[in-house]
Amino acid sequence: MNDFSKTDRLMERGSAFLGSRYAILCGAMSWVSERHLVSAISNAGGFGVIACGAMTPEQLETEIAATQELTDKPFGVNLITMHPQLFDLIEVCDKAGVSHVVLAGGIPPKGSVEAIKGGQNPAKVICFAPTLALAKKLLRSGADALVIEGMEAGGHIGPVSTSVLAQEMLPELSQDHIIFVAGGIGRGNAMAGYLEMGAAGVQLGTRFACAKESIAHENFKKAFFRANARDAVASVQVDARLPVIPVRALKNKGTEEFTQKQREVAGVLDRNEIAMEEAQLQIEHYWAGALRRAVIDGDVENGSLMAGQSVGMVKEEEPAADIIAKLMTQSEDALTRR
Repeated sequence: MNDFSKTDRLMERGSAFLGSRYAILCGAMSWVSERHLVSAISNAGGFGVIACGAMTPEQLETEIAATQELTDKPFGVNLITMHPQLFDLIEVCDKAGVSHVVLAGGIPPKGSVEAIKGGQNPAKVICFAPTLALAKKLLRSGADALVIEGMEAGGHIGPVSTSVLAQEMLPELSQDHIIFVAGGIGRGNAMAGYLEMGAAGVQLGTRFACAKESIAHENFKKAFFRANARDAVASVQVDARLPVIPVRALKNKGTEEFTQKQREVAGVLDRNEIAMEEAQLQIEHYWAGALRRAVIDGDVENGSLMAGQSVGMVKEEEPAADIIAKLMTQSEDALTRR
């Protein structure tokens, strides 16, 4: 058995919080983070997270049950805060006994954290914090742990790099709170560095997207294998009144179509035909459809190839267990050399 004692010691708080062997979360990737990948990661000692995305409560209930058939290890569910049925989804998680709920996509609406923690099967709440001020507010509001994610990540991103966020937030928060670092992590060496800075663990998405157990289409995976860091670009916001959170994805025809979609939705807003919340939901639904075209249908020209800048380190299809073992070995080697 491999000796990961130095990494294990630094991950101890995170592992205890998650209930997993290693404090390595898989970022929730729509259409990718489903039962097969989530269970494989949890079975390998990591912590899988189902991406609820635009699922209905009935669909989420089915996905959780199917995941529980494949693993008896802990896993979480990622819920989008702007989902119109958020509280119904929280109830589904509660009834299924999900141990951890991750709230993403914005500030948790009033009562949501309380609903997660106060159900029949109280769950731990993990939130995303893009700034130190918001991090402190979320912790005061009941978040049990935070993920600080830098702009190098895939999918929805903030404006600040992971390394800067870590330097700003870990010294302030990590002594008393569980903080996971995400964004641009592709090797265990980087993981070791953030653990030494005080992180309780890390979250990776792009590194797991092409795991053997990932149901992503062969074309999707091949696009990742061909890509380098510079190919993963952030989307452009075309209208200041439509505060679209930037999305990082591999540049293709679909990237240009998203710019056109924003112009279209902005025009509808101009004519006062829809409310701002509905406009933002239209953008979210666009992404869900574009992601499906790439991940499930294999249309890598018109679909969305959401990927972080660590995509250049993804060169082959590997079992999730091998990816986790490599990360731990690389981290242990780095810590041993210090």
